[in-house]
Amino acid sequence: MLKLVEPELSEYSGVWPKDPAVPATKLTAALAPQLAIPIKFEYTNGVVGKVFAPEEVSTLVLNIYRGILNILQLNIKKTHKVYDLQEVGTQGVCKTLYSISEDARIENILLTKTRDLSNCQERLNKDIGLAYTEKCDKCQEETKNLRGTTTLSYTLKPVADAVMILKADVNELIQFSPFSEANGAAQMRTKQSLEFLEIQKEPIPSIKAEYRHRGSLKYEFSNELLQTPLQLIKIRDAPAQVAEVLKHLATYNTEDVHENAPLKFLELVQLLRVARYEDLEMYWNQYKKMSPHRHWFLDTIPATGTFAALRFIKERFMAEEISIAEAAQALVTAVHMVTADPEVIKLFESLVNSDKVVENPLLREVVFLGYGTMINKYCNNTVDCPVELIKPIQQRLSDAIAKNEEKNIILYIKVLGNAGHPSSFKSLTKIMPIHGTAAASLPMTIHVEAIKALRNIAKRESRMVQELALQLYMDKALHPELRMLSCIVLFETSPSVGLVTTVANSVKTEENLQVASFTYSHMKSLSRSPATIHPDVAAACSTAMKILGPKLDRLSLRYSKAVHVDLYNSSLTVGAAATAFYINDAATFMPKSFVAKTKGFIAGSTAEVLEIGANIEGLQELILKNPALSESTDRITKMKRVIKALSEWRSLPTSKPLASVYVKFFGQEIGFANIDKPMIDKAVEFGKELPIQEYGREALKALLLSGINFHYAKPVLAAEMRRILPTVAGIPMELSLYSAAVAAASVEIKPNTSPRLPEDFDAKTLLETDIELEAEIRPSVAMDTYAVMGLNTDIFQAALVARAKVHSVMPAKMAARLNIKEGDFKLEALPVDVPENITSMNVTTFAVARNIEEPLVERITPLLPTKVLMSTSNRTRSSKLVSTLNSMSASSELLPMEEEDEEPIPEYKVRRFAKKYCAKHVGVGLKACFKFASQNGASIRDIVLYKLAGSHNFSFSVTPIEGEVVERLEMEVKVGAKAAEKLVKRINLSEEEITEEGGPVLVKLNKILSSRRNSSSSSSSSSSSSSQSRSSRSSSSSSSSSSSSSSRSSRKIDLAARTNSSSSSSSRRSRSSSSSSSSSSSSSSSSSSSSSSSSSSSRRVNSTNSSRSSTRTSSASSIASLFSASSSSSSSSDRRSKQVMEKFQRLHKKQLASESSASSIEAIYKEKKYLGEEEATVAVILRAVKADKRMVGYQLGFYLDKPNARVQIIVANISSDSNWRICADAVVLSKHKVTTKISWGEQCKKYSTNVTGETGIVSSSPAARLRVSWERLPSALKRYGKMVNKYVPVKILSDLIHTKRENSTRNISVIAVATSDKTIDIITKTPMSSVYNVTMRLPMSMPIDEIKGLSPFDEVIDKIHFMVSKAVAAECSFVEDTLYTFNNRSYKNKMPSSCYQVAAQDCTDELKFMVLLRKDSSEQHHINVKISEIDIDMFPKDDNVTVKVNEMEIPPTSLPYRHPTASIEIRQSGEGLAVFAPSHGLQEVYFDRKTWRIKVADWMKGKTCGLCGKADGEIRQEYHTPNGRVAKNSVSFAHSWILPAESCRDASECRLKLESVQLEKQLTIHGEDSTCFSVEPVPRCLPGCLPVKTTPITVGFSCLASDPQTSVFDRSVDLRQTTQAHLACSCNTKCS
Repeated sequence: MLKLVEPELSEYSGVWPKDPAVPATKLTAALAPQLAIPIKFEYTNGVVGKVFAPEEVSTLVLNIYRGILNILQLNIKKTHKVYDLQEVGTQGVCKTLYSISEDARIENILLTKTRDLSNCQERLNKDIGLAYTEKCDKCQEETKNLRGTTTLSYTLKPVADAVMILKADVNELIQFSPFSEANGAAQMRTKQSLEFLEIQKEPIPSIKAEYRHRGSLKYEFSNELLQTPLQLIKIRDAPAQVAEVLKHLATYNTEDVHENAPLKFLELVQLLRVARYEDLEMYWNQYKKMSPHRHWFLDTIPATGTFAALRFIKERFMAEEISIAEAAQALVTAVHMVTADPEVIKLFESLVNSDKVVENPLLREVVFLGYGTMINKYCNNTVDCPVELIKPIQQRLSDAIAKNEEKNIILYIKVLGNAGHPSSFKSLTKIMPIHGTAAASLPMTIHVEAIKALRNIAKRESRMVQELALQLYMDKALHPELRMLSCIVLFETSPSVGLVTTVANSVKTEENLQVASFTYSHMKSLSRSPATIHPDVAAACSTAMKILGPKLDRLSLRYSKAVHVDLYNSSLTVGAAATAFYINDAATFMPKSFVAKTKGFIAGSTAEVLEIGANIEGLQELILKNPALSESTDRITKMKRVIKALSEWRSLPTSKPLASVYVKFFGQEIGFANIDKPMIDKAVEFGKELPIQEYGREALKALLLSGINFHYAKPVLAAEMRRILPTVAGIPMELSLYSAAVAAASVEIKPNTSPRLPEDFDAKTLLETDIELEAEIRPSVAMDTYAVMGLNTDIFQAALVARAKVHSVMPAKMAARLNIKEGDFKLEALPVDVPENITSMNVTTFAVARNIEEPLVERITPLLPTKVLMSTSNRTRSSKLVSTLNSMSASSELLPMEEEDEEPIPEYKVRRFAKKYCAKHVGVGLKACFKFASQNGASIRDIVLYKLAGSHNFSFSVTPIEGEVVERLEMEVKVGAKAAEKLVKRINLSEEEITEEGGPVLVKLNKILSSRRNSSSSSSSSSSSSSQSRSSRSSSSSSSSSSSSSSRSSRKIDLAARTNSSSSSSSRRSRSSSSSSSSSSSSSSSSSSSSSSSSSSSRRVNSTNSSRSSTRTSSASSIASLFSASSSSSSSSDRRSKQVMEKFQRLHKKQLASESSASSIEAIYKEKKYLGEEEATVAVILRAVKADKRMVGYQLGFYLDKPNARVQIIVANISSDSNWRICADAVVLSKHKVTTKISWGEQCKKYSTNVTGETGIVSSSPAARLRVSWERLPSALKRYGKMVNKYVPVKILSDLIHTKRENSTRNISVIAVATSDKTIDIITKTPMSSVYNVTMRLPMSMPIDEIKGLSPFDEVIDKIHFMVSKAVAAECSFVEDTLYTFNNRSYKNKMPSSCYQVAAQDCTDELKFMVLLRKDSSEQHHINVKISEIDIDMFPKDDNVTVKVNEMEIPPTSLPYRHPTASIEIRQSGEGLAVFAPSHGLQEVYFDRKTWRIKVADWMKGKTCGLCGKADGEIRQEYHTPNGRVAKNSVSFAHSWILPAESCRDASECRLKLESVQLEKQLTIHGEDSTCFSVEPVPRCLPGCLPVKTTPITVGFSCLASDPQTSVFDRSVDLRQTTQAHLACSCNTKCS
């Protein structure tokens, strides 16, 4: 029996050991009745057995007794002095080390036992909110985040046959570090002291109470789970307290969120968490009709995470008291917050069987997936997970498979995947696509989901899943996507080095490039991430990379890839990883599926945070395919009749157009959606039935007549992660992280219309109405995050707390005015009340002590007071004090604390830091400041934990600038003929106004200096002649005027100078250059100057080049003529330019030849240099109205001269004392050329630049040229350019930076030449006369024909459809007896005479198209296209190509021919004809007398077959025969696609058949004579016909002793031999 005598409880709050403890008299008095009751316990040979106590003793008090009994637990071995064992204690069964020694002087025994709390056979703890986390083995290798040790020191005295405990001291230390241990740890110490006083003869008086068995020495958990360590709430009147908190939340969080709202929300969670179901019903009946209270109540209920809350949600939904949206939202939250147990799982099972849930697709999905999640959470916390929990879903899956219910099968598989129960492995194996099983015939979407479902099972049974995943991956017959998914699962099971090496060797011989690319990239990314990947897996993948080599790195992005990136800091034990899987199976432009997932690492744990996956395989087909295709059964029958003759033809599986997406949160799928054609049709039908127009009209009426006043608040319990573990004293210690947030938004819109709108207004009335709206929006958010370590019971708390509070309010007030009739729009930003700080965050750390008898009193001690004690003279004492300061959490002691002598300790100040960063904008009158202030303990120890300790404040504020207060910000827009009326500042840019400041003398002086500057920059310092100097000065002076006549005289002087200074060939080039330059120049000073400079440079370079070589061909001009200037001074770039380009032929010049001279830019500028106010069409004013009514800002005027296709934009500062402007002038000279001049600065004169763009032709290839010239640019551009060039060194940028160097020009030219559909040559000439050529390869085709105006189809939708399809189409072509497949593999095709071959066809059951190829007796090709309900024949006739549609010849004059119903067009294309049908999957079929080409749409890739292949990018498996076998050579492959003749009476002239040929010699195999037949069809002449043309062919033979029962074409190959194939036959009259 154990009884406490005069127990006392004290609270300690302060700095240890300086401050005294405070007796907790009220708490002692409250617990005195329980502490006065003695308990009974079994005690045998020093071992504590059962514990007995009356019911009146609470679990908390009984645990305190257990803490005392724990001291009496002694397992003494007489024969050992030092030994260890697993010993039972209050904290579980842990490894305990005993050390026994004797003190001979006083005949006492000294015994010390140390318990390692990190090495326990059974460690008692409770985890909440950690079901989705996993232990990070890699993170825990170097450091342990949680450690604990208990030391018990005894002084024993031998007496008779026993020992007496004279004294026992207990010291326990538990430390937790969110970072590595070197960065500090928070510590909690527990001390106990038991000392023998005396033996009293009087027995302990017994009490009248029934003693019951209350367990053993092990700690017993009670209601710790219901009590949060953030606040101690004494529940006196629960309904009244709930009402008070709800009222506070509903009242103080309407406009702005109160900064204490998160804590109040947590208080409501705690109050509802202890409520019974009946209490929740009572609250609901009270608040369900009170709008804000109902909303807060329904948002809080799921966060409590109790069974009563879950039952409440279910019952209210069944009673139809909450909507489907409210039920779905509540259930999604509750699933992840509720603690899983059999009772909760049973409730979910009842929901699964509910008809109301099944009827609603959204709720059905939420409930079923939630059911799987509940099982997963329950099994994570229990060793034994009953199979019965998952059996209902397994049974449903079996029934769905029997009924072939695909959607149900997918849902049940996802549930099994969420649950991750090992017993589900067998159910999933039954539907795996294992060869030879019935499941192989199931749709592939089911197989995909089944493989994905293995991932959660692998976390428990990795070896079992590993074997299946490897089996699926190695199955070459499986679909590539399934093999890649198996690869993902395989590497999530932490495979061994041997297994990874096996996979690597398999990749070396892998024929499917998609699988090879994916596996290689996956292993490569894992090998680079040893920090976040299992180290053994990373090392194994690194070894695999050495086996494979870098060859697979060269595969393009159209092949499947896996990418893994991570970032991990071992010092902070914080990291993140992201993985993306890009899965494709036909090298299409868009991927088939995509998966992205993220993983987080913190404090030694890891969790899969988010995963998003999407499958868009059928999305392209769904959008682009002709929907009427599937309805034509006659067409399919017709095509099947044609291909019936093919040997053992097998269609590819038809994939249903389908797009799907799913979302996983912490490894659990929370939602998914499958988008297919029926779903879209249903959604469209549903949308038609909804009165959307009526809803829109009502919303518009509410906005314009009564206005909108809307308030919304949403609380969220973002995180609640707790770990509760007992201390040696029997008091629970808790480590927890809480994060709660409340977001709110207040929206108020007030309308004002003139004239006032009637109730039944229509759209026409709005056009005549002036509408004004004033809106005020106040979004706000408050978030509290707490990290707690300390004691947490329902009667007292003592803890170390780190708290982060974030509060943000960002109000805005705006007014908008719209008058459609007048073309007016005005938007104003009005003054609004803004708090001192828009956003603030405060982080503080402190120790707190509370007790239930004084719930409103919190004894708080800042972790870092004003002065921090620290000893520097004594290292041991310093270490002791540091650890004491680190464990500032106050503890409730059962005995008075002993006084310790302390030496004088010097005091040091806390390290403080404060910074303020501000930026202001006088124009808007606002100043923004970011402030940061911190005081921390880094002066004690310069480590992370001490830097975080203390207080930190971050704030962001926006305040008005003193003396520059702005009343409002305005933006006005005026559109129409009266736009100029809105301009605040009238700008007259007539030529007469443009005068220089300072009078005529300064103007002339400025011109002289300007001409000299231009002359020196244009002429060469080494070889300039006087004539060149005169030419330059003349050009410069002439350019200062704006007349076109002086400009023309300038060009004449340039030509004369060139003639005198160059050879004849050089002169011709110079004239060409000058002509090109002058045609694109403007009348501005800058353009003429740059043109002159370019010409001067041309003369210099040409003279140098002509002196080097006297004989130069016309092609030697290379890039010189291309850029309308001379070649580069660099000989290497000159040679490169010769090979790249020919002369740029301008289309603009050709067009102007047929037009009047008024179309030139000079003529347009001469007529009117600046547009007037009558041509202003748009005016935009941006201004700030100051408190003194001054206005600052900018105005934009948009002027349009339609006759001359001219646009002018002028931006001006509206301040009266500013002449700063931007002037932009653009003229479209023709459809091939546009020129723009942009100038800015004072009066638009300080800086200027000219940009000219034009199209042309280079060697019959379309090209575009962009030329930029300038006279002066801001120095800041050069400064920024140098900064960029420093980090990104680019030679072109370097040339631009050094434009002021000698021999440089002030222009840059860029030409882009489309040399093919997928390649562009870009040639750049810099101011340093350097020429750079870059060839770019594009991932898709450019619409070159469309640029030339050769696009088929007239309808806009058809044109867009055609261009989208063409951009990524796959092409097959035939040129000079060489066939290039869709995969760009070439082979010689020896075509049989007069027999059709399948060039390309849709190889699915839909048979959307078929293209047949035939060579007649005169060696001419014929093309037959079967598409829709028509047959198209194209063949040569009289040196032309003729086309027939359904046997009717279409004359050339009737082209283009358009099919009346389907989107099919036939038209002339070059020298031949082309058929276009992109919506049928056939992009184009082109045919002329010598060549043909076939293009299929991107969504048809992987679904074609024939001579052109499958278009799947698999060049290693190119030669697929009709029966799916891969031929070994191109000849056998081509022959397999021959359409044989049935008899000599066929209308065609084909006389070949396909047959299996017998090997002429017999072979002996396994001791038996065997006959060999070819397993590949060989073309032979019909009976009665003789071959006149043959070719040797190597085919595979199968040899058997007897006639086989199966088809010869299905047998395996025993040997390969050469035989003769017939290509042409001569038949006699006996031919049948």
